[in-house]
Amino acid sequence: MKQSELIADLKSRTSNLIAEAEAFKKLSTEQLNAKPSPSSWSVLECIEHLNLYGDFYLPEIEGRILSSQKIKDDPSFKSGWFGEKTVQDMLPENGAVKKMNTFKNKNPLNSNLTVASIDRFIKQQEGMLRLLDLSSSVRLEKVKTKITLPLIKFKLGTTFRFGIYHNQRHIWQANNVLKH
Repeated sequence: MKQSELIADLKSRTSNLIAEAEAFKKLSTEQLNAKPSPSSWSVLECIEHLNLYGDFYLPEIEGRILSSQKIKDDPSFKSGWFGEKTVQDMLPENGAVKKMNTFKNKNPLNSNLTVASIDRFIKQQEGMLRLLDLSSSVRLEKVKTKITLPLIKFKLGTTFRFGIYHNQRHIWQANNVLKH
């Protein structure tokens, strides 16, 4: 796939995430903090989890883009095997998600949260759109970024996909919380 096609897809996904987050702001604080069970996350906890990851990934991505050699062409992009598997595991499939554990420092369970978490998420997603625009000037396949797993790096395009698909996963989860 051409790099420009990937960026356009990711921008569309991110814009949809912003719209879904805006819709959450119409709910009451009680609805946003309700949980199906004591060990599951509320809508706000799902979103705060994404904010915690955004705090890591947004500066990492920006720094890598700004320090990379600029290009003028539109190269192809393809994730490596491990990156592709990791990215695909993020998305819901057949109405369910693959169960995963989260790092303790990224787990907002039982946090005291407000609609400010949604505002923060929206601001982060607006930042993601800006970074996606900036990324068209670098090779998504050549620029490498750190991820939250030590010693592993992803291609920038894979990092974008991972982060945005991860956001989709937990917005999907937040919408499912509202169904209970």
